[in-house]
Amino acid sequence: MEQKTYTLIGAGIMSATLGILLKQLNPDAKILIFERLDKVGAESSDAWNNAGTGHSAFCELNYTPEREDGSIDISKALKISESFEVSKQLWAYLKKHKLVKTKVPFINDIDHMSFVWGEENISFLKKRYKTLCKYAIFKDMEYAESHAKIAEWAPLMMKGRDPNEKIAATRMEIGTDVNFGAITRGMIAYLKSCDGVEIHLGHNVNDIDPTKDGKWKIEVEDLDTDEERDIITDFVFIGAGGGALKLLEKSDIPEGRGYGGFPVSGQFLRCKNPEVVLQHEAKVYGKAATGSPPMSVPHLDTRILDGERSLLFGPYAGFSTKFLKNGSYMDLPLSIEVHNIWPMLSAGIQNISLTKYLVEQVFQSPEDRFEFLQSYYPEAKFEDWELITAGQRVQIIKKDEEEGGVLKFGTEIVTNKDKTLAALLGASPGASTAVSIMINVLKTCFEKEMESKVWKDKLVEMIPSYGQSLIENPELCMKTRDYTTEVLKLEEEEIT
Repeated sequence: MEQKTYTLIGAGIMSATLGILLKQLNPDAKILIFERLDKVGAESSDAWNNAGTGHSAFCELNYTPEREDGSIDISKALKISESFEVSKQLWAYLKKHKLVKTKVPFINDIDHMSFVWGEENISFLKKRYKTLCKYAIFKDMEYAESHAKIAEWAPLMMKGRDPNEKIAATRMEIGTDVNFGAITRGMIAYLKSCDGVEIHLGHNVNDIDPTKDGKWKIEVEDLDTDEERDIITDFVFIGAGGGALKLLEKSDIPEGRGYGGFPVSGQFLRCKNPEVVLQHEAKVYGKAATGSPPMSVPHLDTRILDGERSLLFGPYAGFSTKFLKNGSYMDLPLSIEVHNIWPMLSAGIQNISLTKYLVEQVFQSPEDRFEFLQSYYPEAKFEDWELITAGQRVQIIKKDEEEGGVLKFGTEIVTNKDKTLAALLGASPGASTAVSIMINVLKTCFEKEMESKVWKDKLVEMIPSYGQSLIENPELCMKTRDYTTEVLKLEEEEIT
């Protein structure tokens, strides 16, 4: 196969995943990865910059909205859950073949729970449970309204709670906690060991221009030496998290016009007190406040990072004009151009409730934050918790013929007409569904190769369910889950 050069901008979970797939499918490929920071996976992929839930739609109630007729729309939950199973398959392949090594497990077995109170919310959760359980991918879900049963699942949350309070919860024991920073660094380390792969940290991409022969010229600056050089490449992937929008604008492709971005930052309360931490082993999600973005769904999480356990509660939304945690306060102002100013203004007018919510969150007092925590953990002590800042997320604002501009929650791939450049915009669920997203990039940009027997066979080797539906094929779903559970060692005893 003709050697091609693939340039991936950003050294996070998306570029790492795409790099792995490309190198496995085309071993002769030349892959260049450029990262502005001096570390791999230090922005959105970093463990402390995301909740590490392994978004599988087991517990996230915003993925199953209630329709006007009272029924539950589970289409998004099915898609996300299947995508996470696909991610686990690739990770199992990498672990089984010893292509990725980490000092401690990057994925751990942690219950995923949903928890609500009040008649209306209980009714919603029960309908959600009954609807999801019709599918094999959710068949092991448990439902309870009994205080005693929920106390078995999450004792920390039940101590000190009013015994007459009406509550309900669901549990999936197959849930996980993922250190996306660790798996990202593991994948990049493997790629670095491969022939034809170059990893350039501390390098900023200043410009992206098309060449006359259908390739791309990328202007790269070494931030240590200030040296600039031009790279000629066949394909460009912009996977720079919140920085992707600015790079997409630099490419000046017509397909990128009309896109804007709205940054949202997050904060969490963190507890490392062993006496508290060891009483809770679950990720428990509640219902989001009216007008809040999906990433603001409250949750009390067990985190296992580099072998150390802690609890996180949040997120508490904040606002910064930065598009990256390590970005510039000028990111938002400089992203506004003639082509996206009207979509951004229109989206802003339509989302006044979101703006109000963010303003209220920004001006919350420590006491207000703590009071919210106590609704999930009644006996929480103020001195056990510290406030930490998580990563930045940039929500997509997209041009719309009818409404001028709409705020999009999720991720979106933008490509040029020749399919030689792809940019990933958006946020949640992001990292958890990275493999499915990157397979979609391959399908879009390498259509001919993806139809070849060589690529198809290799994809099935890496992802046994490739080309089949885990939703429509219950036996395949359970077989696949059993395989990844065994390889990734997700049935070990409780971690202490």
